[in-house]
Amino acid sequence: MVLHVLAIAGSPRRHGNSETLLDWVTAAMQAEGKGGIEVEKVPLNKVTVGPCRGCNACERLNRCVQRDDLDWLGQKLLDADCVILAAPIYCMGICAQAKALIDRAQVFRSRKYVLHLPVVPPERKGKRLGVFLSTAGQTWEHVFDAAVPSVKCFYHVMEIRDVDISYLMVKGVDHAGEVKEHPTAAAEASALGVTLVRELRERFGDDC
Repeated sequence: MVLHVLAIAGSPRRHGNSETLLDWVTAAMQAEGKGGIEVEKVPLNKVTVGPCRGCNACERLNRCVQRDDLDWLGQKLLDADCVILAAPIYCMGICAQAKALIDRAQVFRSRKYVLHLPVVPPERKGKRLGVFLSTAGQTWEHVFDAAVPSVKCFYHVMEIRDVDISYLMVKGVDHAGEVKEHPTAAAEASALGVTLVRELRERFGDDC
């Protein structure tokens, strides 16, 4: 069994600090997985996911009325065994590209709470993992506080529980590449990748 990891690079800046964290984590997962981990990385600045219009049509249609790349990305979010969202903090909140994706997950909320339809197959509930990776230029203790509730909501409507979300958030890195000079970030990212693979194997079976 091959485990599928959907790695979302949410920053408008390619190969910056948050995406570097993402690459470290997924590289460690692939090394630990020894061929049993398949990673698909989706840079949000290369796809089109428009902002939610707040029309609530998804409460009737069980789909969004907008036709854009969420048509295929939305299903990948539900099919993945592990969903990793990497996004930086801008002006004390998650960057706009990632927030648009989170807001468009409203369609899953409508499916779950209004239409009372399954979001994922029952046998997959409680097994899938979510990860939030983030970086911020500021060094304030509360710099990530506004982003975390949005991320929890994003995963919750996809049937990934709070207890199944892991976090790695690095502050004080602003310019592209600064995270590479951080004293612990690379080691923490690699360790997280190893831990994720071991947890996925426990949940989905040792044959993966």
